[in-house]
Amino acid sequence: MNASAPPIDRMSNIYNNSVVRFWHNIFHDLSDPRTRDWFLISSPVPGASIIIGYLYFVLSWGPKHMEHRKPYQLRNVLVLYNFLQVLLSTWLFWEGMDGAWLNDYSWKCEPVDFSYSPHALRVARGVYIYFLAKISELLDTVFFVLRKKEKQITFLHMYHHTVMPMVSWGATKYYPGGHGTFIGVINSFVHIIMYTYYLLAALLPHHQYQRYLWWKKYITTLQMAQFCLAFLHSCQLLFYDCDYPRWSLILILPNAIFFYFLFSDFYNNAYTSKKENDGETVIQNSGKVNDAAEKVSNGEIPNGKGKSD
Repeated sequence: MNASAPPIDRMSNIYNNSVVRFWHNIFHDLSDPRTRDWFLISSPVPGASIIIGYLYFVLSWGPKHMEHRKPYQLRNVLVLYNFLQVLLSTWLFWEGMDGAWLNDYSWKCEPVDFSYSPHALRVARGVYIYFLAKISELLDTVFFVLRKKEKQITFLHMYHHTVMPMVSWGATKYYPGGHGTFIGVINSFVHIIMYTYYLLAALLPHHQYQRYLWWKKYITTLQMAQFCLAFLHSCQLLFYDCDYPRWSLILILPNAIFFYFLFSDFYNNAYTSKKENDGETVIQNSGKVNDAAEKVSNGEIPNGKGKSD
C-alpha cells in the first residue's frame, strides 16, 4: 500500500480489501470445493437476481402488465410444465432414497461426505438438482399472474417460493449431503402428489374437477405432515453427534414450525371455514324453502301475489 496516499484513500483501500477478503472467505473458502463452481452456485448474485426479478414481476410489473389484458389460458404450457415437474420430483425422490436413505444413511444422524467418491458426488448432484428444481418452481407464481389468479398468490405461497431456493442454494454450496437431505426427499415426494394434481387439473374439464380431484385438501394435510417429520428428524441432532452442523437447527426448526402454522391456517381458511359456510348456506336455503312452502299452502306464490290476483 502506498504510504504517501491521502488518509481517506488509505482507509478506503483497507475497507475494500477487507470486503474482498470477507467475500472470498464466505463464498469461496468456506464452501464445498466440489460444488462451488457449479452453475448459479459460485456467487450468490445470480440466484439473488433471479429472486429479486421474480418478486418484482409478481408484485409489480406482472399485475400492471395484465391489468387491462385478458388472462392467458396456457393449458398446453401447464400440462407440459406440471408433467415435467412430476418427472423431476419422482427422480429426486428416487435418487434420495436409492442413493442415500434406503442404503447408506443413518436415520438418526448423518454427516456430509465431502469426498470425491462416486456415491458422495451422486448425493451432491442430487442436492444441486433439487436447488434447480426450486428455481424452476418460481414459474408457479408467474403462471398465476399471467392467468390472473391473484387469489392464489398468498403470503404462504410467496414466502415458500422465495425461501426454498435460498435454502437449497446454501445446502448445495456448503453442505450438499448428509442429514439435511431428508427434508428434500420428503418434499419431493409431496411434490409428486401436488404436481400430479395440477397436471390433472390442467387436463380435465372444469365440470369433472369434483369427481376426480376431490382429494385436493389432503395435499395440504400431507404438506403439514412433512414439516412435522422434518422437525422431528432434525431434532435428533440435539441428541446425536455425527459432525453435521447443529447450528443449522437455528434455520430449520423455526421454519418448520412457521411453515406448519402457515399451512394449517391455509387449511382452516380454505376448507374448514368453507365447510361451515356451506352448512350455514344449507340451513338458510332450507329456511327459505320452508317459508316458500308455507306461503304456497296459505294461497300465496313466492313473489307475494295471491292466486286470485
